[in-house]
Amino acid sequence: MIDAHGAPGATSGDGTTSGDGTVREARRARFDRVLGAYDLRGRIGHDLDDDLLFALGFGTARAFGAQGATEIVIGCDMRPDSPRFAESAAAGVRAGGLRARFVGLCSTDQLYFASGLWDLPGLMVTASHNPADYNGVKVCGAGATGVSRDQGLGEIRDAAVGAPQRVDDDGAVAVDDAAARDLAAAFAQRLRDLTGLDRLRPVRPLTIVADAGNGMAGKLLGEVFGTDAGLEPVPFDVIGLYTELDGTFPHHPANPLEPANLLDVRDAVRAQDADLGLAFDGDADRCFFIDGAGEVLSPSAIGALVAEREIARARGEGEEQPVVLHNLITSRIVAETVEASGGLPVRTPVGHSRIKQLMREHDAVFAAEHSAHFYFRDFYSADSGMLAACHVIALLGRTEDSAQDLVARRERYVASGEINSTVTDPDAVLADFAARARTGEFGDGEVVEFDGVSLEGDDFWCNVRRSNTEPLVRFNCETPTAERTRALTDAVLARVRSQNTPGTEPESPRR
Repeated sequence: MIDAHGAPGATSGDGTTSGDGTVREARRARFDRVLGAYDLRGRIGHDLDDDLLFALGFGTARAFGAQGATEIVIGCDMRPDSPRFAESAAAGVRAGGLRARFVGLCSTDQLYFASGLWDLPGLMVTASHNPADYNGVKVCGAGATGVSRDQGLGEIRDAAVGAPQRVDDDGAVAVDDAAARDLAAAFAQRLRDLTGLDRLRPVRPLTIVADAGNGMAGKLLGEVFGTDAGLEPVPFDVIGLYTELDGTFPHHPANPLEPANLLDVRDAVRAQDADLGLAFDGDADRCFFIDGAGEVLSPSAIGALVAEREIARARGEGEEQPVVLHNLITSRIVAETVEASGGLPVRTPVGHSRIKQLMREHDAVFAAEHSAHFYFRDFYSADSGMLAACHVIALLGRTEDSAQDLVARRERYVASGEINSTVTDPDAVLADFAARARTGEFGDGEVVEFDGVSLEGDDFWCNVRRSNTEPLVRFNCETPTAERTRALTDAVLARVRSQNTPGTEPESPRR
């Protein structure tokens, strides 16, 4: 064993080296920098290195081992450092006394599926949509259960801080090729079964354009729609953009939240006269949708479409009133569609750190977030962008309606989009907004203090909530018209910013 200064050191009872505790202190400082609400994320070298990943694997083994786990499933995305980081985490798991089932390159929703299929805790090395110089790890419990800073990640961090340093005889952990093949086939088949793609006989020829952004969707396209996982090809055309796995992102960042990163897929949809465009983030757990005219579709409208299908499937299996979760800033059309379809809508806070837990608490069949995360009970209550995409494609294949037509019937409101304001005292801003809203300054409605403060009228709503990590307040609103949305946005932001440091200028209202 080697201590932090390169000299032989004695091993303490918990496996760490004795001495001045420099290793522990340095690790704890780095863990504190990278540990978020539900994952770890940071810059390569500055925040993340092989030692931290090894320590994380060790801490994960100790934390889940105490709960009876004997094995951890581990996967990684295509970033240059991800396979090595995943191997370091696997070595840490083994040093912590558990087996590591390393499945190599996969999407995050494939890792969640593996966790559910094999009932194993999981580690997914990915930085999702972050730039190329970032990496991170998403953690889940056995059965793809959610793990957050308050429930699980803190214990893993504490155990990881005391991990021994890796030594040469720890050895490398190889990819389990058989497990990886089995996972790819089972994942693709599950998505087809849940959406009926295997039974699809399109009423018209379909062309789909999918922008993988050089992320893990490039692997999924051939497995889910093609023959790469040993299945029959689907009965429609799929045109892939930037399908080569390349974590340097040579064409554009794999972040569909930024409108500039959707320009290529929008142009390709129009050029190919395609029926639908898909744009995935780097780890492929999130998908944005483009209609046949090249316009970006609202994630809330997509959530309403998929909710309708999931409710119908559950009711067809005898469930009387399936529950669907939707977060605070999804369009009202989601709850309205759920009720009209015979389901029960349940509102949740923004942020998906607790969605999986809430899915299980309510036995919800589906959950939608306006950030384009979609969760499915029959997918172990985990989120999957590809499963949502398969639902929309299956729906298009069974109707003569275009994607524009389907969504137009579910877009009755105009949203402001999320607008951030830098403030000096977020709590004071929220209290002021609540007081003024109760006087009717921003319109007639009920003031609801749930995930910030909301004003809810008969045909509009607005919400002001604080950021969990920055001195910001976030504003969202929705009304029936662009003019009212603009007026409400201007009125609330003028009050918010009159008390504090000016922040971002309002964006144009968008449907």
